[in-house]
Amino acid sequence: MPYTDNIRKVTPYVPGEQPKVTGDLIKLNTNENPYPPSPKVKQAIEALPVETMRLYPDVTAAPLAKALAAYHGLKEEQVFVGVGSDDVLATCFLTFFAGKKPVLFPDITYSFYDVWAELYRIPYETLPLTEDFRIRADDYKRENGGIVIANPNAPTSIAQPLPFIEEILTENHDSIVIVDEAYVDFGGETALPLLKKYKNLVITRTFSKSRSFAGMRIGYAMADETLIEALNNVKFSINSYTMNCTAIAYGVASVDDEPYFKKTIAKIVATREKTAEALRELGFTCLPSSANFLFASHKNVPAEEIFTYLKSRNIYVRFFKKPRIDNYLRITIGTDAQMERLIAELRGFLETK
Repeated sequence: MPYTDNIRKVTPYVPGEQPKVTGDLIKLNTNENPYPPSPKVKQAIEALPVETMRLYPDVTAAPLAKALAAYHGLKEEQVFVGVGSDDVLATCFLTFFAGKKPVLFPDITYSFYDVWAELYRIPYETLPLTEDFRIRADDYKRENGGIVIANPNAPTSIAQPLPFIEEILTENHDSIVIVDEAYVDFGGETALPLLKKYKNLVITRTFSKSRSFAGMRIGYAMADETLIEALNNVKFSINSYTMNCTAIAYGVASVDDEPYFKKTIAKIVATREKTAEALRELGFTCLPSSANFLFASHKNVPAEEIFTYLKSRNIYVRFFKKPRIDNYLRITIGTDAQMERLIAELRGFLETK
């Protein structure tokens, strides 16, 4: 038997393109925040002693977990911190989905879910969204080994109200229900009020989007203490020192600056609504967005053609060559100036059609 037979074979997650172009580039394809982190982060950088780097970081990222717990009105033991929400979610899959029944999640959602399921040999089933890209609660009222719901969903940008999430929780007391709230700060309704009532609920968040920390990699989960303990037990069995000391310090500084956080979110939401209206005037249909991006389709011109043209103009948006969504573009919300140039380029291109 050749040694290659022992190599684990998976189809990897494909991230948004990281263009090598320099200069006049508008990058609207990976849902990054167009604004810098809180100014308090710079102060934290300057205050962090260099000699700290020779020491191992706190294995539980306690300063950041404590800050997040206070921010959300939880106990420190209810917070798990990881290297971006991808690390947190991967640990959740590995920890909570060890049974033989299939884990359920939508067919159109964050495309890392099925990758983790395949990697960790977790049985799973994807359930189709409706024709208008909505999740049906009734689809999740069946035997399962766990449930994962992104709310707001990605790449569709559609958010479900709190009663919808509670309906799923009520019908699944024997399963872990993960609610991925990567985009909730931009207009979604958080499931946090349900944590006291449902011990099987896990909520995951990221600093990458709303807190402008995509490059720093900070994510976290909130749940009952017993579930957080289980997450830590798995984490410590793989790699105890995942969160470095700089990320912990910068994360605390970001959480401590609520006024800046709210101001930045408000700017992105305002730009999102203005851009959606401009796109509609150009003949696009935009799904109702509660995220920092728009999911848009033009009535006449194929999405791939628009994607290719914009790329030639050094404007990068996301195109998914997948069934049901291959005529949509996911457009990250940038600054007003960036979105105005996007609209101008689209207007000029569509006038030639």
